[in-house]
Amino acid sequence: MIPNTSRPDFLDLAGLLTEDERQVQATVARFVDERVLPIIGECFEHERFPRELVPEMAALGLFGPTLKDYGCAGLSNVAYGLIMQELERGDSGVRSFASVQSGLVMYPLHRYGSDEQKTRWLPALARGEAIGCFGLTEPDGGSDPGAMKTHARKSGGDWLLSGAKMWITSGSVADVAVVWAATDAGVRGFLVEKGTPGYTARDIQHKFSLRASVTSEQFFDDCRIPERNRLPLAEGLGAPLGCLTQARYGIAWGALGAAQACYQEALAFARQRVLFGETLIKKQIVQQRLADMLRRISTAQLLAWQLGRLKDLDRMHHAQVSLAKWNNVRMALDVARAARDLLGAGGISIECGPVRHMLNLESVITYEGTETIHQLIVGRQITGESAF
Repeated sequence: MIPNTSRPDFLDLAGLLTEDERQVQATVARFVDERVLPIIGECFEHERFPRELVPEMAALGLFGPTLKDYGCAGLSNVAYGLIMQELERGDSGVRSFASVQSGLVMYPLHRYGSDEQKTRWLPALARGEAIGCFGLTEPDGGSDPGAMKTHARKSGGDWLLSGAKMWITSGSVADVAVVWAATDAGVRGFLVEKGTPGYTARDIQHKFSLRASVTSEQFFDDCRIPERNRLPLAEGLGAPLGCLTQARYGIAWGALGAAQACYQEALAFARQRVLFGETLIKKQIVQQRLADMLRRISTAQLLAWQLGRLKDLDRMHHAQVSLAKWNNVRMALDVARAARDLLGAGGISIECGPVRHMLNLESVITYEGTETIHQLIVGRQITGESAF
């Protein structure tokens, strides 16, 4: 039996989910419908992150939901993916906040941190009482993190951290920054707390994308970081790259939400828009375009679901995440552009979601690995040869 396609699930993905996963999706979907969608257009227009939603998101257990301790829910990775999908159905900026908080701050703390660091930060981050950010990208390098210029050197029992980071989600509002720096012993991770002397952050203004998200520059001028704030198990570039794998997994699901929102709006518009005496929904080319959107969304849903199941079995490979991030974000951007076109001239208005999603996805397809980088990661896995 074909499900109702007004909410795209043409291949009955819901039938592959556990009852807990379906409940998680329904809960977050309700939150997005009732709390995110009514305000997100205004937030996007005025470059305002809806920080008032953070306590509500925390109360729903949306931060670090796959962790099994420190006040976290211990959900499956598929449930986490569904959370990301529903949040990005609202806006990429809302999903990005939760993705960074969970995959790029709580995950490295949980995996690489000391017991003292975990006890201090993880419960507060889970409750939304503390906000975190992840400092890896630099002004002169995004796709080549191994060439980072930010460095830390020993000074007595402490570390002196100097350098700059760029395009950092939540950077200026974060209580703690997970910052990666080159040392004499290789790349290491440090926890830089808000108010540390020599540490400053400022917002990047006048963005045409992710306008409902805080995006910042960070500067470190001989910041004295105590040894207790070094992540003791984070050694080498593989540590931050492993964190990016977690976040990219969430992006692969999140892009589905943006695409679904665009498809739903285009379908609803075509049902009521009359042109040349008939509704658009009766036109062959419109049906063909809607069918193509649904085809792309449906195949991407199955890709994300299988990736989640592999992750739950601890069998997921980072190249598989690259394939999913590349495929699903490209799919979502194409769907957003097609939906905006179907909406006609009115599609450029802030009252219409596809143009907002389209602009956001221009960032999503670039950050945490550009489309080209993910193609080359898959190519390397296929051929055994690195082209970068």
